[in-house]
Amino acid sequence: MKTLLLFIALIFSNLVISATETKVMIRAKAKDAKFIGSSLGGAHIIVRNKLNQKILAEGNTTGSTGNTDLIMKTPKVRGNSITDDQTGGFVATVDIEEPTFVTIEVISPLNSRQAQAVVSTELWLIPGKNILGEGIILEIPGYIIDILKPRTHQYIALNTIKDKPFLFQANIVMMCGCVIEKGGVWNSDEIEVKGILKKDGKFVKNIDMSWVSTNLFEGNHIINTPGNYELTLYAYHEKTGNTGVDKVNYVVFQ
Repeated sequence: MKTLLLFIALIFSNLVISATETKVMIRAKAKDAKFIGSSLGGAHIIVRNKLNQKILAEGNTTGSTGNTDLIMKTPKVRGNSITDDQTGGFVATVDIEEPTFVTIEVISPLNSRQAQAVVSTELWLIPGKNILGEGIILEIPGYIIDILKPRTHQYIALNTIKDKPFLFQANIVMMCGCVIEKGGVWNSDEIEVKGILKKDGKFVKNIDMSWVSTNLFEGNHIINTPGNYELTLYAYHEKTGNTGVDKVNYVVFQ
């Protein structure tokens, strides 16, 4: 019996020893912008074994959004990295016994559900062969849009707004949290921002939204009738194809 137990223990020991720690740096980068790090709450990373969907590693990216000049202004040359030691990322540590085909899934931005996108890629991991440095970079398209005015399901008395411009206001940032401003790296003049206004399910008007200060866009419309209103607000950048949407419902009562 002791011999059998020893034999089983030896087999188990060999199995444990044969698993090799392998590290992979994984980063999430906003399309036409910088990396997603701590300032935005990070991007959530999941590494799975493609064969059985077992989660091998999971966590959030941390660190800075990176160097603006290096990422956005320096011509990309093969072999030159666009990251540094502070750039946001997540080092996944997996224990594998043999070459393993994995799925890497990025969910970002983690804390902005209405803008959240899921991007994934697949690759082979080889035991003990780390993928570090710049690592694996997954691109997240879009904009994060938060409608500030009116508030969700806000009840507004008609007599307080009748015959006066009713203000629509939204905060818009890149998927890394990078700022949008007039003439900036992310130039507000190049981004089309509009609101689609409906009343009781029927189209009323397209609302032009204009940049007023960092990340802040405003528009207005005169509302003279009560009803259930819905504002769908979008941002669109023709050069990159980046898009973003937020939606709010509010009530104007007599």
